[in-house]
Amino acid sequence: MSVLQWEYLGNTAGAWLMAVLVGVIVYVGLRTVRGLVIRQLTSLSARTETEVDDIVAVALRRTKLFFLAFLSFYSATRVLLLPAQADVMLRYVGVVVIIVQAALWGNVIINSAIRRQMAQRMEEDAATATTVNAIGFISRLAFYTILILLGLSNLGIDITALVAGLGIGGIAVALALQNVLGDLFASLSIVLDRPFVIGDFVIVGDMSGTVEYIGLKTTRVRSLSGEQLIISNGDLLTARIRNYQKMSERRIAFTIGVTYQTPRSLIQRIPTMIREAVELQEDARFDRSHFATYGDFSLAFETVYYVLKPDYAVYMDVQQAINLEILARFEAAGIEFAYPTQTLIMQHGGAS
Repeated sequence: MSVLQWEYLGNTAGAWLMAVLVGVIVYVGLRTVRGLVIRQLTSLSARTETEVDDIVAVALRRTKLFFLAFLSFYSATRVLLLPAQADVMLRYVGVVVIIVQAALWGNVIINSAIRRQMAQRMEEDAATATTVNAIGFISRLAFYTILILLGLSNLGIDITALVAGLGIGGIAVALALQNVLGDLFASLSIVLDRPFVIGDFVIVGDMSGTVEYIGLKTTRVRSLSGEQLIISNGDLLTARIRNYQKMSERRIAFTIGVTYQTPRSLIQRIPTMIREAVELQEDARFDRSHFATYGDFSLAFETVYYVLKPDYAVYMDVQQAINLEILARFEAAGIEFAYPTQTLIMQHGGAS
């Protein structure tokens, strides 16, 4: 009997030698393919702007040697005749190895997506980075939970009761923390929908101010009078929010009145004077000016113009310059502004 025909654990020495050879070939082949693919993706990522190839390359680098070793060992065992218990044990080990490796891959993908969002948010709104991190934590928690349940199911464990327990426990926790969870999901909605960002001037109900911080539970607004307003994110989603920072320009309407004693020739010139006063301002665009109505004590002129910048301070500077220019032109023309007056007419009757 030749050496290759010797039997050990139900397999000949030749079969054992073949198994070792298959294992070595598969391991070397997997490592070689892994290295070639990583180099190709790295070269490709340098020429493209998409991040998919970058993520795949990073995930492949996180492919651990124990995973490749297990695949090689499993390939080698297919050459051998193994007892049923050995196959069952091999299956259990394989489930654990695959779950661990899948967790590493998923963690790389989630982290890469979070880093990409963080880079974008930090340029526009640094405060939302906290919420983006919270999204990453929730995503990882959900991913790991699904992996664990899949692993337990493949190990032959009945997870029906476990899933039911998680569902009941989740409902209980959600009921107990419904306000906190409501604010948390409201925070996610604010980050994704972006109705406002840090620095925006907003009006929420009867409150107004500049947004200073967007957190997981609350948003903080600095009012015009200086105090900090803390508003829950859940309340923000149900409120009507007026965001003045989103304006590309600001529409302004104002009315001035002159006395009834003003001559008609001057009244006809007033809209032109106002128009010239508005057009002198670089950050203003004139719309219209008209003799609008007869007031109780004045002849009212209505003017509409647009401030080309949304900044409130710019608007006030423009309006002040317009008011001063109108005042100077009215003084030069001898036109008087009206103010509330009453005329008392007294009649003297004849002696009886």
